[in-house]
Amino acid sequence: MIDTSAFQGKTAAYYTLGCKLNFSETSTFGQMLQDMGVRTVEKGEKADLCLINTCSVTEVADSKCRQAIRKMVKQNPGAFVIVTGCYAQLEAETVAKIEGVSLVLGSNEKANLIDYLSNAWSGESSVGEAEYHTVKTKDIKTFQHSCSRGNRTRYFLKVQDGCNYYCTYCTIPFARGNSRNPTIESLVEQARKAAAEGGKEIVITGVNIGDFGQTTGERFIDLVKALDSIEEIKRYRISSLEPDLIDEELIEYCAKSRAFMPHFHIPLQSGSDSVLKLMRRHYDSKLFADKINLIKRLMPNAFLGIDVMVGTRGETPEYFEETYNLLNALPVTQLHVFPYSERPGTAALKIPYIVSPKDKKERSQRLLDLSEQKTLDFYAQYIGTEAEVLFEKAPRGKAMHGFTDNYVRVELPAAKAKEEYDNEIIRVKLTGFNRDKSALICETL
Repeated sequence: MIDTSAFQGKTAAYYTLGCKLNFSETSTFGQMLQDMGVRTVEKGEKADLCLINTCSVTEVADSKCRQAIRKMVKQNPGAFVIVTGCYAQLEAETVAKIEGVSLVLGSNEKANLIDYLSNAWSGESSVGEAEYHTVKTKDIKTFQHSCSRGNRTRYFLKVQDGCNYYCTYCTIPFARGNSRNPTIESLVEQARKAAAEGGKEIVITGVNIGDFGQTTGERFIDLVKALDSIEEIKRYRISSLEPDLIDEELIEYCAKSRAFMPHFHIPLQSGSDSVLKLMRRHYDSKLFADKINLIKRLMPNAFLGIDVMVGTRGETPEYFEETYNLLNALPVTQLHVFPYSERPGTAALKIPYIVSPKDKKERSQRLLDLSEQKTLDFYAQYIGTEAEVLFEKAPRGKAMHGFTDNYVRVELPAAKAKEEYDNEIIRVKLTGFNRDKSALICETL
């Protein structure tokens, strides 16, 4: 039994880098600490405890992690500083040597964060090099349950962790271990708890969620069906699915589902079959295109967000054009563009053709321009139509924002915004673009 008396009345600050999964986990850590009597700091207040949840998807991410750690240490002198997440797993010793860091926890240990914290923290300033606790990738076995919303309206339900794919450019399997998951029963229980707390929308998160079932032998489609039966949850979104793991049964079910929204996020990475082979991806461009076209045939209004990487080793100008032409031809909605970043220890470093920083930048901009046009065209077709929007809380006097079922961002002008709209699904009419064209203006019906 953990003695929580030392934590009563203490304050904590949190900083998260990276993916939605990290944000969900940080929110869960925060709730655990709150249950122990730790209060989140107010703006401008110094924290007794700092928690930084890190990312290591690119070299830039690593640098941002180090900057964030040093900034937290500087802003909260004398605080007990915990660093966890992917960068902490991959570079534990490096992180432990950063001045002011007290405790570093890898991917296996973060599930027991409270135990490690209780053993290491006396409530006094730490002196000397930090403790760090990690295990080898093959020994990462724990699963940290997480279903929380933090300051958001939507809940994020973690259903899976780790990855078995080992793509040549990626360090995530080394940082998070092999694919693993809890039971469907336990996840349904978490979703019911979110519903009891007033949650109306849940985003299903994980590292490779389509690979659900490696631990329990269950199927992802069975999880989807079980969650769909919880009537109190009005909306579900699937955060990211590998193209080869989106089967026809899942698409057909979502098309007729009560609560699964017409919204998919799918990592393509490259539209060139030659580059996909170099990446050791598990599909080709035809399979990807077939899945996109099937989704659009069964759900014509579906929002399709696509991850694409540019400038990876081996991506010749001709191969990039194949990617551009594929995405230009397909009915996708938005592109999440990532310039390739060299990662130590990855197999991609053995690929000889290197793309210059200048070419990476130019290719990224071409795809970003394509993405902007596709998103504007998608939004424009809904001007003059009616939709149901789940609104999120806004500061007093500011416009409210929310999303339609198919993920069109909507803005309700401040003059018409009402506090009672927060976390409510309201029927509106979409009247036109807002000033910066990032959303459609609406009026309530």
